[in-house]
Amino acid sequence: MSKKIFSGVQPTGNLHLGNYLGAIKNFVDLNNDSENDCIFCVVDLHAITVKQDPKELRSNIQETVATFIASGIDPKKSIIFNQSKVPAHAEGAWILSCVARMGWLNRMTQFKEKAGKDKEKASVGLYSYPVLMAADILLYDATHVPVGDDQKQHLELCRDIAQKFNTDFEIENFLQVPEPLIQKEFSRIMSLKDGSKKMSKSELSDLSRINLTDDKDLIINKIKKAKTDPLPMPNTPKELDERLEAKNLLGIYSSLTNSTLEKSVENFAGKNFSEFKQKLSEVLVDKIEPISTEIKKLLDDKSYLDNTLLEGVERANIIASKKIKRIKEIVGF
Repeated sequence: MSKKIFSGVQPTGNLHLGNYLGAIKNFVDLNNDSENDCIFCVVDLHAITVKQDPKELRSNIQETVATFIASGIDPKKSIIFNQSKVPAHAEGAWILSCVARMGWLNRMTQFKEKAGKDKEKASVGLYSYPVLMAADILLYDATHVPVGDDQKQHLELCRDIAQKFNTDFEIENFLQVPEPLIQKEFSRIMSLKDGSKKMSKSELSDLSRINLTDDKDLIINKIKKAKTDPLPMPNTPKELDERLEAKNLLGIYSSLTNSTLEKSVENFAGKNFSEFKQKLSEVLVDKIEPISTEIKKLLDDKSYLDNTLLEGVERANIIASKKIKRIKEIVGF
């Protein structure tokens, strides 16, 4: 049975290895499976929950599309589009926000983490964006949604909203209740400078991350300077519980080589970190450098990226406009 896949990435600009291994690599695999119908959305409406520079946002949207294509997503097979160009997303979010309950949103831990101590000054959009995320998914009758650990709660909310809408309006299975596609291993890639923090573009030091636009020399230098500990490579995976930086680097290696953590530990047991880092650098350069080269090439062809988005918007709009029309009829509009 074919799967309808929906997922989105915020256009934050300067996507990095954490974005690639945590989401985009999986998108490519899903795109390549002939059984799947995939929709990959640049969620620019989500991006403005925090203040954005308009010029930078437009540029970041193009860069995200370039990264999708450079990584191996085929825009002819999968739909690639930006959310703000399909009005049904905003309309659907409002209608579903009247179905969602305050208590459900109050339990969302992501808001607490993102708003921090000053949550009184956070935007309403940041608080309610899980409802927009639900609309994104439900407009396309997605059967499956790839999620990392930090998004599982939002998908549960989406399922609750779908079920409540169907019950409230006595229309069984109208909104498809989606299933999660959980990437079990290595969905959270940590900083190269601190194994307890998630890899992020907001971290001040560029040495903390591998950017998908980094060239060969930069990648090698960053891995050389990546934080480790004075001990040799571990002999068992159990030893990694207390060695976060070693666990992160071995996780990156395992993900890039499509191996298990256990197998990677076995391959490098007792060896020096310098030897392992050399191998890791080779694997990273082999995987990331071609993506980096292609991103830069695509960014030089803005008209191609604009046309790709335009085609994607047209295809997405056909699906979403039919669904929102029916939703509005059901509600009484």
